[in-house]
Amino acid sequence: MKQRFYLFRRRGTFYVQDSRTGKQQSLDTKDRPTALRLLEVKRQSVADTGFNLLLLKTCLTTQDAQLSRRTWSTVMEQMQTYGRDSTRKRCARAMRCEAFKTLQHTRLIETRAEDFLSILNHASVSVTHYLKRLHNLALGLGWISFPVLASRLWPKPETKPKRAITLEEHERILAAEKNPERKQLAPSTCRDRGERRSLREGAP
Repeated sequence: MKQRFYLFRRRGTFYVQDSRTGKQQSLDTKDRPTALRLLEVKRQSVADTGFNLLLLKTCLTTQDAQLSRRTWSTVMEQMQTYGRDSTRKRCARAMRCEAFKTLQHTRLIETRAEDFLSILNHASVSVTHYLKRLHNLALGLGWISFPVLASRLWPKPETKPKRAITLEEHERILAAEKNPERKQLAPSTCRDRGERRSLREGAP
């Protein structure tokens, strides 16, 4: 049976070529025994689809025993340790969102782009924001070796249009306000301030 990959040398550096596609890839080594080992790894990874993951787990364990076991829940817990108390509480609430439940127990090393896309396809602006923060934190800590999604594949946040509140809405807010100091912000006071500001700026 003809091998799919074979080795050749160009200007002292070893390359591997795919006999099916013709694609060539540098092995970044000039040492023949090393090149032969890399060639064998490439052949085995094609013969056994689970071999790549098993080999990666074995290599990572030698550097960090927890690296192949960490799940996204670990990243979520870590993210809740940053910032002020109000920031941590807000982050904790976001992590309890239903959208993140499917990701919590997924191992970092086994995460695929499809895992993120399944969340992003139906995500709110807030979920997208926190998912990207989780991704960047894991990448920054070295818990994942490469991005799950490239930057250009992340959806751009679509914010809702903003407007000023109406006088009626302002009055309803003041009616429900229990703080005496804030209650002093009567609509007429705010309107007078706005008119004075317009006169100072030369507006008609």
